[in-house]
Amino acid sequence: MKPYHIVLILVLFFSCKPANKSDIGYASETLKIEQISPNVFIHISYLQTNDFGNVPCNGMIYFNNDEAIVFDTPTNDAVSKELINWIENEQKKTVKAVVVTHFHVDCLGGLQEFHNNNVQSYASNATINLVRQDAKKVIPTHSFNESTKLTIGEENVLLKFFGEGHTSDNIVGYIPSEKALFGGCLIKSLKAGKGNLEDANINEWSTTVEMIKKEIPELAIVIPGHGKYGNEKLLDYTIELFRK
Repeated sequence: MKPYHIVLILVLFFSCKPANKSDIGYASETLKIEQISPNVFIHISYLQTNDFGNVPCNGMIYFNNDEAIVFDTPTNDAVSKELINWIENEQKKTVKAVVVTHFHVDCLGGLQEFHNNNVQSYASNATINLVRQDAKKVIPTHSFNESTKLTIGEENVLLKFFGEGHTSDNIVGYIPSEKALFGGCLIKSLKAGKGNLEDANINEWSTTVEMIKKEIPELAIVIPGHGKYGNEKLLDYTIELFRK
């Protein structure tokens, strides 16, 4: 075989090779974005704490058609600006909504930047009532009681409160078409400790996660508030961790 034939074959092979998970992502000193499936991403920012040091904090991004939804903001507005820029300018998606899953700063520390970009924000009434108690926090623009559905592109996204755990207001986000759950700080990564219990209800935590497992079986993707993502085994681990 002649050398130029070999070169041509290699060019064709690599040009036809499908994109892998690492082909779409982002990394800086303050923000990381990792692709989990064709439409689901995890965003990771960092929060400096007194008790746990510099803590990586997870959020989720979901794309459908030309629209995107973000679950939990990065930890501050500057990093939220990075994230929005990546979604809208690099991925050419419009951020239709941002969801705050509970009232702690690792969920809404960068909310003002989303509002600056005219992104609608959603949280439960319980979360908004808790946010109002801290004048420094930005209040989400839309509220609901126990659950609500949003439409991103052509797919539904469920936001629901299943019970207390990490906080009294923690909700989860579920994307049926992806079998993907953003559990936030209610769900623990494998081998994780119990973490921050300042506002926790440890007596109800396992029961709450059991309710999620019963109503939403066969999860393919589960993203916790901190640590590595996985599947429904994270629910089992969290249930055992807080079992009475």
